[in-house]
Amino acid sequence: MSDAAAWAVGAGVLPVAGYLVGSVPFGFLAGRLRGVDIRTRGSGNVGATNVWRVMGRRWGIGVFAADVLKGLLPVLAAGVYLKHQGVIRPPTMHAVWLMTALAAILGHVYCAWLGFKGGKGVATSLGVVLGVWPYYTLAGLVALGVWILVTWASRYVSLGSICASVAFPAALLVISQSSRGEHWALSSIWPLLAFGLLMPLLVIWRHRGNIRRLLSGTENRFGGGKQEASSGAPADRE
Repeated sequence: MSDAAAWAVGAGVLPVAGYLVGSVPFGFLAGRLRGVDIRTRGSGNVGATNVWRVMGRRWGIGVFAADVLKGLLPVLAAGVYLKHQGVIRPPTMHAVWLMTALAAILGHVYCAWLGFKGGKGVATSLGVVLGVWPYYTLAGLVALGVWILVTWASRYVSLGSICASVAFPAALLVISQSSRGEHWALSSIWPLLAFGLLMPLLVIWRHRGNIRRLLSGTENRFGGGKQEASSGAPADRE
């Protein structure tokens, strides 16, 4: 492949493909399989948490896994392609890689097939960070651990997601500062650090309604979702 063609695929095709994969609305499709429009039930959100509350654990876990994969697979594919194109080197390679990652997250959050509405981006962001190997993977696992711990202790999925979003860039900065070698040189990885700081802001922004309810004491705890799921009054669409 010529240098020009490699650049065209890297900067143009990969992000578009990332968006298309990320925009597959698995929560909505799962609801349709059960004859339910998930947008009109529970919180009205098409993410895995609302699917779990409305349709049960098996469906929720399935949608969560699918949403993780639609962040993971485009990033893995882009990483393999870029690393095999000698004309695309860091930090440009990282920038194109992250354009694909961002496109996958935006596809989930602003799904073209659902009127540019979607989920909160937590599961898809997890898939993205696990796929950006090795730079994000360890920090992503730290964030996942924080999410599990906070959600288990508080029974607030939203609080766990917000805390994990804060933990990720903190862990990334610690890991990057403590690592050695040319692959971690600041001149090469600055796009990764910048994106690692900005991505959690998008997730937190998507949880702004949850933050208001947490502060007012009206947020729904996970595990008590039958009342919420049957209320018919979506309260979590932001």
